[in-house]
Amino acid sequence: MTEQKTPPVAKQVPYERNVHGEVTPDPYNWLRDREDPDTLAYLEAENAWTEQEMAPTAALRDQLFEEIRARIQETDLSVPVRKGPWWYFTRTEEGSQYPIHCRRAARSLQGAVSDHGDGWAPYDETAEEVILLDQNVEAEGHDFFSVGVFDVSLDHHILAYGTDTTGGERYDLRFKDLRTGEHLEDRIEDVYYGSAWAADDSTFFYVRPDDAMRPNQLWRHTLGTPNDGDVLVHQEDDERFYLGVGMTKDEQFLILHLGSKVTDEAWILEANDPAGTFRIVEPRTQDLEYSLEHHGDRFLIVTNADGAENFKLVEAPDTAPGRANWTEVIGHRPEVKLSGIDVFTGHLVLFERADAQRRIRVRRLADGAEHTIDQPEAVGTATAASNPEFDATVMRYGYQSMVTPSSVFDYDLDTHERTLLKQQPVLGGYDASEYATERLWATAPDGVEVPMSIVYKVGLERDGSAPALLYGYGSYESSMDPYFSSVRLSLLDRGFVFAIAHIRGGGELGRHWYLDGKYLHKKNTFTDFIACGRHLVAEGWTSPARLAIRGGSAGGLLMGAVVNEAPQDFGAVVAEVPFVDCLNTILDPTLPLTVLEWEEWGNPVESKEYFDYIRSYAPYENVEAVDYPAMLVTAGLNDPRVSYWEPAKWVARLRETKTDSNTLLMKTELGAGHMGPSGRYDAWRDEAFVLAFVLQTLGVVQPASPAEPSVIG
Repeated sequence: MTEQKTPPVAKQVPYERNVHGEVTPDPYNWLRDREDPDTLAYLEAENAWTEQEMAPTAALRDQLFEEIRARIQETDLSVPVRKGPWWYFTRTEEGSQYPIHCRRAARSLQGAVSDHGDGWAPYDETAEEVILLDQNVEAEGHDFFSVGVFDVSLDHHILAYGTDTTGGERYDLRFKDLRTGEHLEDRIEDVYYGSAWAADDSTFFYVRPDDAMRPNQLWRHTLGTPNDGDVLVHQEDDERFYLGVGMTKDEQFLILHLGSKVTDEAWILEANDPAGTFRIVEPRTQDLEYSLEHHGDRFLIVTNADGAENFKLVEAPDTAPGRANWTEVIGHRPEVKLSGIDVFTGHLVLFERADAQRRIRVRRLADGAEHTIDQPEAVGTATAASNPEFDATVMRYGYQSMVTPSSVFDYDLDTHERTLLKQQPVLGGYDASEYATERLWATAPDGVEVPMSIVYKVGLERDGSAPALLYGYGSYESSMDPYFSSVRLSLLDRGFVFAIAHIRGGGELGRHWYLDGKYLHKKNTFTDFIACGRHLVAEGWTSPARLAIRGGSAGGLLMGAVVNEAPQDFGAVVAEVPFVDCLNTILDPTLPLTVLEWEEWGNPVESKEYFDYIRSYAPYENVEAVDYPAMLVTAGLNDPRVSYWEPAKWVARLRETKTDSNTLLMKTELGAGHMGPSGRYDAWRDEAFVLAFVLQTLGVVQPASPAEPSVIG
């Protein structure tokens, strides 16, 4: 390959945006035309430049990949989950990219008491393994492969599953008879996430998206009948609303959910009446949110009704579940966010947020006694796990921290006894005591205290010399809770501090934390992140030149906004599939997901105030003739969430405008979408590429400590 002397220069084509009477040139608008041969040529030229510039890191990338791989138990088994007469699990095999979905028959104890108290023995490894779906076989011949719908009928006979081979998130739905291993003739193209079997085990409900990638149709299919006989059950015409479908845990009702960013509407149908008519629970009211689960003869409903900003729990009879019949079960608590519930015959499990931490609370329904499940560390994350059995008295949950690998527990809801079933293996002699994690608080410009979770190797000198990586997201009320990553050890063992900024726009501190980082408060997200970076520097954890930052999607918008605002604060930036041309995207309602986004960012089409505000922080709009830090930007050609042209246009404008000679690279996956490469080995190599960029840019390329056996010599 001929060496390029200079980075690619995107052509400029005259184009003007005229909105609210303001005319703005946009010479890179042409990149939106995927059919223009110059578009693909430009993306390929950027890829070639990136590979050329990263060529000196080839050995380092290989070393990082081997480090990542050496810590992972490649042939592994998930903790089996019992559903009826079967134990379901996934397993992986060394050298295979994708998981294999399996099950084994459970042994009946014929009335004897089992560990689950429900007449079935614990998992039996001697039972014959039945492979439901080997993704490696399905993926043969495809560079990209992903499974969307994965739904077994209630009688456990039929598997419905959807496959995507482009990254575009539009799936091909197939049905497999698990008794014979043969596929049925039924096949449905262009479906989305979301599905439900009816109780007759032959009626299947599925979801379809519109041209803008909004799931808007619910369809009913009967096995063995032609697709042209499928029934359109519901079509949602309000472009703000997503459509989804599911089933209550007790398998009594199907739930059709219609939701915008801030409003919900649910419809229910008895599972044994698949040809019946869904009936509404509570008609949509702007800003009224609710979700429901069934228990006995009532629905339990989590809602923000009546000013319950952090949500409360109500109940209503399943014969008349509307708001007029809602009765309070657990009231609103300003200091605690009720995030969701799980139901068991004799217990109610509450998933809550308090003090920037997740927690799990259990209520015994017989007498109302409550307790919170204690966790072992001050900074960690307890999460729900799969609990499909309604009659169980043992709940499964997960726990991890930035030093404790992901762990799966069984918890006896009556005795409070906890059993560790599995902790994620970390090969190579990982010792958690060699690392430390803690909670820090940075002060934002408006005086608000912003939490950070950090992890580092014990003995780190806080003299400002350590390299650091600060990660952030801060949108859609998504919480970036502390989590364990064996991949991260390649940084920590090279002396890095790793930190997660729990900034406004996320949900870590309850609903108000989200509201303070959206609409006309969105800039709080960016100033919070900058404050977190400056706090790390002020407290001696790192220095600006040694501080790398990373974020993806809306977190990529964060990267673009903060690097425009404070480019001198950072030494390296990784912006993955970044939502950086956000104003132009949100102005175009024909693009995927745009109308839905108006309830997150504001509607700049109708509102000049929102137009001006979004324009004031949109990364593409605010590139300046200043020095920027080294940057790695990624994109996916088939990405339906953040179109490839957003990072492409941003990089083109940066190249044209910035005044430094620092590295600027763009890497586009030409056969994938928003999530990047699909196979696990491909994903590890992709991560090794990112880490190599960070290490090279910050000048930290020495191998990990000799004490770390995961280093491949």
